[in-house]
Amino acid sequence: MKTSVADATHDRAALGPQMWIPCIAMAACSWLAFVDRQVLAVLSPTILKETGLSAQDYGTAFSFFFYVYAAANLLWGSLLDYLGLRFGMVAAVAIWSVASASHGLMSGFWGFAFARGLLGLGEGATFPGGLRAAVESLPSNRRARGIATSFSGGTLGAIVTGPIAIPLALTFGWRIAFLLSGLLGLAWILLWLVVGRPPYLPKSEHKPKKITWPNPLERRFWALVFSYALTCVAPGPILTIIPLYLSRGPLRVSQADLSSIIWMPPLAWGIGYFLWGWVADRFAADNRRPVGLFVLLMLLALAFGFTTWTNSLMVAMFLISWGAFIGGGFQMVALKVGSYAFPREQAAMMSGIASGSFALLNAILSPRLGQLLDQQHYAAMFWTIALCPVVGVVVWWLLSRRQEVGAIK
Repeated sequence: MKTSVADATHDRAALGPQMWIPCIAMAACSWLAFVDRQVLAVLSPTILKETGLSAQDYGTAFSFFFYVYAAANLLWGSLLDYLGLRFGMVAAVAIWSVASASHGLMSGFWGFAFARGLLGLGEGATFPGGLRAAVESLPSNRRARGIATSFSGGTLGAIVTGPIAIPLALTFGWRIAFLLSGLLGLAWILLWLVVGRPPYLPKSEHKPKKITWPNPLERRFWALVFSYALTCVAPGPILTIIPLYLSRGPLRVSQADLSSIIWMPPLAWGIGYFLWGWVADRFAADNRRPVGLFVLLMLLALAFGFTTWTNSLMVAMFLISWGAFIGGGFQMVALKVGSYAFPREQAAMMSGIASGSFALLNAILSPRLGQLLDQQHYAAMFWTIALCPVVGVVVWWLLSRRQEVGAIK
């Protein structure tokens, strides 16, 4: 006998705290993903000095990650909807753990570019898997918090990477940090094999009968792309390029001192997830088109552009952290709006479109931002990032006026 949606919701709620275990496990997964991708970023001053790579080379190598990551989000988004989370996530984490450890064997541009690309291939499953886990394991009245929980591990990973990786690299060399990140992936796989099944993660009742791929001819596709990629762009360069600005720019922060401040922006990013997620649920609960909320976030995001106007490290870190905080808000609002446009059986695909478009934009921007950094055009670098949400909100506003609707319930 087929179980009704109401019965399924009651059964999940009856589990109590256990129903949160898949989202907590996916938070650990996103934590691992950001540790693996951030090791290179936080150790970039040391690695670039030893290898002789320029900031533009570094930005281009990172773009390999973002290009592959963009495509992988679309790929994994559709595959996880169709194949399921348990073995799909094992395969993804295995790929990126090997890729992360391989960084420790590289010494030139093409080696790092290959390792970054392979890392992006595996990590493309992170956010589609996290959103899918929340949709499958939680009742609808807890799902927004579940998505925030699944995603929040990434910000925690970015917070702890500097304090862990920098002292480790200064003591034992930077290559050891990458080996450790690969071993952490193996530990997560063992955890997921235990919790990624009933009763913790139920068998999906909303699997498509065939693999559904994103359709770029749909209006809702582009509305999601612009409402997510351009508006949420700031956390990408904040975690990859901005550490180089802090060390090479007018503030001249040393590699050792960087570990004491680099945790601030990702912490603000995580706070942005939960605070703005609550704001969206509280003040735009059933609003399929919260124009006022998008405009408010757009105006608040402009403060990031003024970062270079100060010589105070603490003020600069506040503005950088503010940019990450607003970026987290845009992510939650954009995903909430996207959930009204795509049906539940396409939950991972929807997240894949959003995360993939975010990665593609970062892939395009990273070499250009690295070039601006080499040329010491710091203001242009920050304003390029700060003005992206303006474009994103305006285009989303135009595209979302007549949009297909198929809410995830």
